[in-house]
Amino acid sequence: MAKLAAKVYGEALFGAAADDGKADVLLKEIPMVQKALAENPELSAVMDHPKILKEEKMQLLETIFRGKISDEFCGLILLAAEKDRYQELPAILEDALDRIKEYKKIGKASVTSAAPLSDVWKEKIQKKLLSVTDYEILEISWNIDPSLLGGMVVQMGDRVVDGSLKRKLEGMTRELNQISLG
Repeated sequence: MAKLAAKVYGEALFGAAADDGKADVLLKEIPMVQKALAENPELSAVMDHPKILKEEKMQLLETIFRGKISDEFCGLILLAAEKDRYQELPAILEDALDRIKEYKKIGKASVTSAAPLSDVWKEKIQKKLLSVTDYEILEISWNIDPSLLGGMVVQMGDRVVDGSLKRKLEGMTRELNQISLG
């Protein structure tokens, strides 16, 4: 149920932003709110507290966010709280942000290599990934996993390209184990 709510609210926020030409505004505001929520777990405790009236919770959110973010965005936060969906706000914001980034042709990728990559290699990889996608910008997280032994693993969404030496050796091992010497 939580995933459905995140999708519904996220789609609503994205739809309002796209219709009003405010996708760029939300692209900046959503990460700010995500950071504020992550850095202030006390706010979640207050929002969860059963003895604090909903009106007081709404007033608190209004005080925190009104005037600091767009009215539509503030309205969505208040609506989520009013409908007892405050705890789903991080998932809602993530969904909306993903939709806006897709709309703005901003992709996310994860590149894991066995050893640190030089800036030259990072640039080559980024250019290659951009050339095989419709994205204009890529946000890449660069990770290191020495167990790969060599090569790299690239993940974009649900697509994974595993060009690691570890995977190749595992494949060779499977093939050798299937050979009958009899």
